[in-house]
Amino acid sequence: MASIFTRIIRGEIPCHKVGEDDRFLAFLDISPLREGHTLVVPKVEVDRFFDLPADVLAGIMPFAQEVATRIRRAMPCDRVGVAVIGLEVPHAHVHLIPIDRMSDMDFTRDKLRLTQEELAAIAERIRKA
Repeated sequence: MASIFTRIIRGEIPCHKVGEDDRFLAFLDISPLREGHTLVVPKVEVDRFFDLPADVLAGIMPFAQEVATRIRRAMPCDRVGVAVIGLEVPHAHVHLIPIDRMSDMDFTRDKLRLTQEELAAIAERIRKA
């Protein structure tokens, strides 16, 4: 069965895209730690990050760097934190999170509850940055 991220990549489930190329997709997390929290996923479905094919693994960070640069321009933050956890969805992915302090990346704290309109506006800001 396809992961939720594969279904998003296929267009079966909507998302708020902030970047895409032939190998990767970046979209807003719908339960973000901070506004602008973005997921970068390879279009190939592989469960574990370090099981990705070498060329995909080598390409994901340069793609994420471009997205992170736009996030930093669009969202008020000191920097963009990066995390690879891989327990929530069985599809390799990278979290990009605008941060000002270490606690901004605490995945055990309550997530924000943003409306679809708020998410759409944030995605637009990042795409335009």
